[in-house]
Amino acid sequence: MSETRPQPDQTPEPNDPERDRRLGNIIIVVGLALLLGIGWWLADAMYLARKADDCLSSGRRNCTPIDTPVRER
Repeated sequence: MSETRPQPDQTPEPNDPERDRRLGNIIIVVGLALLLGIGWWLADAMYLARKADDCLSSGRRNCTPIDTPVRER
């Protein structure tokens, strides 16, 4: 028995399982990257909030300094 493979000039079948698997893998990788990015952003925001809270609870007033542009003369 010989298996039939699509020729290079033929388009693959619409229900190609390899294509579906590849698309699923791409969606999973993009989802994981998005999840990691959101997790990183959330952890950083929580760290900065904790740092500001610690500063305020110690009685200091200038806990979040504002950057001002340098005036050139």
